[in-house]
This record gives sequence, structure tokens and C-alpha cells, in this order.
Amino acid sequence: MNHQELLDSLYQKIKNKPDKGKVAKYIPELKKINPDKFGVNLFTTTCKSYGAGDYQERFSIQSIAKVLSLTLAINLVGKKIWNRVGVEPSGDPFNSLVQLEFEKGIPRNPMINSGALVVCDILISKLKEPKKEFLAFVRKLANNNTIAYNKKIVASEKAFGFKNTAHVNLMKSFKNIKNEIDEVLDLYYHICSIEMSCEELSKTFLLYANGGVLTHNNERILTVSRTKRINAIMQLCGLYDEAGEFSFKVGLPGKSGVGGGIVAVHPGKYCISVWSPKLNKKGNSYKGFQILEQFTTETESSIF
Repeated sequence: MNHQELLDSLYQKIKNKPDKGKVAKYIPELKKINPDKFGVNLFTTTCKSYGAGDYQERFSIQSIAKVLSLTLAINLVGKKIWNRVGVEPSGDPFNSLVQLEFEKGIPRNPMINSGALVVCDILISKLKEPKKEFLAFVRKLANNNTIAYNKKIVASEKAFGFKNTAHVNLMKSFKNIKNEIDEVLDLYYHICSIEMSCEELSKTFLLYANGGVLTHNNERILTVSRTKRINAIMQLCGLYDEAGEFSFKVGLPGKSGVGGGIVAVHPGKYCISVWSPKLNKKGNSYKGFQILEQFTTETESSIF
């Protein structure tokens, strides 16, 4: 199969369809993005890259970075992490407080906001310079030292992150946050502000398609077992309360972000990333979801 021809065809087909999504408005800086941006990139475990549209333009990956922070935290504390955050699908919006209170401050999984905040708390406890060391970790995975935080997005999220503040305070009351609230929030907003292109994102997430080994230097970052578990969490929880629909229609482990990105992994074969800023009602990229569904249908390459 000619992957470049397929991506070009799917890109043109989806690009010309009406987009029913809306750009995330609760983070003011994200509202400034051109809503018509659209890109897709496929990166194989044999290091072949195919792209269409705006696939080399950077955007705020937002919650996609939660997979990377989870990866670092698991390497630091191992299975102890599961004492503080679960692995079950939430079934609720990514910023729900109701479920968190009912379950006594233990987040349902690390892909929702509360779970990612606990992961940040763990990183702060274990690292001397959490922001610096996390960014260095991401650059290592991506083999790219130009990847950086977007300070404007950090400031924008801090100014309007009232619900995230509520999450941390609630978990602090249940003793599931050990560090200072402002420090946890600051790290969380920095992690979410990281910018990558679809191509850079695909290359970074090849780690999870390649059994925990970096394709550019063959360094093992994760054990096979931990790679399996992270892929399972993406499959079950990566698209918030639309993870079931994503499994049903796309059939790959994946993670989305409100910046309009979605990354999906086919273990042993490839990683594919999309970016289209307009989101559906569940907070996932409207066109991104569509092109991923059609790609796995056309290639017959779902994991199921």
C-alpha cells in the first residue's frame, strides 16, 4: 500500500467536509489558533514518515503530554503509582469533580486532569528540577532539543484554571497531594503547554509502538510490561469519556488533547498523529477522529 497516496487522499476528503467542531475557548490562548489548520503524519517503526497538510507545524499538545509524564513517573516509582491513581475508564468528562470526591481523592486514571495532577505531584517529589528534567526527558524521546514550553499558554491556563485548582485542593484534603498546590499546578500547566508538530509527536510516540525502545538509538526507556500497560491505559482512557467510541471506530490506543491533536499507536507497526483545532462535544478533534477512523478502515490496521 502507498501510505503517502492514502494520506493525501484521506486528507483532501476530510478537509473538504463541513467541520461541526468548535475550538476550545476556556483557554484563551488556544482561541487564537487558526481553526482551519489540519495535518496528519504517519511514522512507522522502520522510521519512514508520511504526511499531509499542516503536519510540520507545531501546536500545543495539551493532554497528550499526560502519557509522557506518566511514563517518567512510572520509571521513577514503579507500581507504587497505582496506590494513588487508578486505571479504570472514567465515564465522565476529563475535568469532573463529582467522581473524584466520591472516590475519596483517588483519580480514576492518569489521563484525566486529576490523575495527571497526581502524576505531577509524584514528579515534584522525585525530581530536583521537575520542569527542567521533564522537558529534557521529552526532548530525549523526540530526539529533538528544540521542543519547548509555551509560556503564553502556561499563563493563559493559570489565569483560568479554576477547576484544576479545585481538583488539587480536593485531593489535598484526602492527602493524595503531598506538595504545595501552586507548585503542582505550575508543573501541570507547563507540561500541557509543550508544543510539537504531528511529525514530532508521531516520532516521540513510536516508543509505545516499539516495545519501549527508542527507534533512533535503540535505547530502552520502558520495559515491555510497562509499555503494554501504558498502551492499555491509552486504549481505555486516552480519549476521556469517548474512549469507547474511539476503540469502536478507530481501534488503536490513543491520546487526545484540547489543542486539537490526537496521537494513536499500533504496537509493532506505526504511530499516527493528527491535528485539527475544532473539537467535538467530548473535547476531541472532530476531523482528527474522522481521518483516523478512515485510515484504520482503509488499511485494515486496527489492533482488533
